[in-house]
Amino acid sequence: TLWAIVPVKPLRRGKSRLAGALSEDERVNLNEGMLAHTLQTLSEMNELEQVLVVSHDPHVLAIARNYGARTVREDGQPHLNTALTRATVVAKLYATSSVLILPVDLPLLTRDDILTLIDRASPPPVVVIAPDRHEQGTNALLISPAGLIEYDFGEGSFHRHCARARKAGVRLEIVKLPSLGLDLDLPEDLALLDKLKDFEIQ
Repeated sequence: TLWAIVPVKPLRRGKSRLAGALSEDERVNLNEGMLAHTLQTLSEMNELEQVLVVSHDPHVLAIARNYGARTVREDGQPHLNTALTRATVVAKLYATSSVLILPVDLPLLTRDDILTLIDRASPPPVVVIAPDRHEQGTNALLISPAGLIEYDFGEGSFHRHCARARKAGVRLEIVKLPSLGLDLDLPEDLALLDKLKDFEIQ
């Protein structure tokens, strides 16, 4: 069984580094649009037993439930890795064997991308990583069985996750796809996205 865990910042706080290119309302609309796109993509996949959204934002959690996702509301301001560890504990309580950590800022995400990650995850034990286009950050992380390595998201996380997998002595699969590689963090990412896809910001 496979659960997708989707961590989501409050909609008004996400993508602050785009402030020079987008107004606050535009960033909120962008964040909500990417959340809906991610949840719609995941909700249509029979390969996933469950989607679990982790957020401090009640509005985010309400949107998630509309897509049939389970939700965990974080209290306080826990570090991302702590929040993901807690969410993984919840998933394991339901006897899930594998988890897919998927951020919400991948506007080009497709069903085929996720199927590629799942395909590379067999047989376990394995860690499947999709890096960002700079091969610095981690844009998707599938761990089977769940809890095989500790989460280490943050700047340079791709290399740290690879090192953790190697230290654990398990198979490491690296999936480089343009659609998974583009996450929206900086104005230059918006410019690249505009070239690749008509992603309307309303």
